[in-house]
Amino acid sequence: MPADFPLATLPAASPWAWGAGGAVLGAVIGSFLATLVIRWPQERSVMAGRSACDHCGRVLGVIDLLPIAGFLIRRGRCATCGAAIDQRHIAIELAAAAVGAASLAVAPGAAGLAGAVFGWLLIALAALDMEHFWLPDPLVTALALIGIAGGALGLAPDLPARLIGGAVGFGTLALLALAYRALRGRHGMGGGDPKLLGAIGLNLGWQTLPFLLLGASFTGLILVAMEKIRGREVKSDQQVAFGALMAVAAWPLWLILLMT
Repeated sequence: MPADFPLATLPAASPWAWGAGGAVLGAVIGSFLATLVIRWPQERSVMAGRSACDHCGRVLGVIDLLPIAGFLIRRGRCATCGAAIDQRHIAIELAAAAVGAASLAVAPGAAGLAGAVFGWLLIALAALDMEHFWLPDPLVTALALIGIAGGALGLAPDLPARLIGGAVGFGTLALLALAYRALRGRHGMGGGDPKLLGAIGLNLGWQTLPFLLLGASFTGLILVAMEKIRGREVKSDQQVAFGALMAVAAWPLWLILLMT
């Protein structure tokens, strides 16, 4: 990173302090992401209107809006009607808090913040893909822009490696999708998967892409094995949220690369 970049010269602080700050920020971001994941597929506004119980319509109070703590205080239920609060709220808030804490504890400053944003966007994309097989272009574009901005600010990997990663990532899956369709006469991959891999390549660089695809595939095999252990049938043509698998593998890979 250039020496004159402001975030590179932030005051020294304990990794624990950075991690705690990242956890709090992540929980707040996670609260917004959970609302986005729930409302966006329903074509409900994420920004307009006050938050309310989905069952009785009661406007949420201060305690209800507290990330993580509000869910625990209310014991996962609406204080008015007693209906269960969507579990996606606590799950996404906890995941975002963990990403924020780890990112800023390991890399205080600009690199850690970029990694946290990278992870937060991946959480939303993974959740939407797992549930709806949908990788929204605005989120994928935001992920790509974070990667380009990081390279422009001098964060590792350098900008050329990121740009090559973006092109190779998108091109690899796009060609595979075209080849599969030509051979089998049907779609074998969603149109968002190549875009997502390209955006991830813009953040991690081209060198990491083989490890990313290996990690995503291995994660998929584990999930298939778990389904079989539970006695559930897994068909050869069953739709798989490969974008979610890539998202799950990408942020830990960023963390490993940062620590090595």
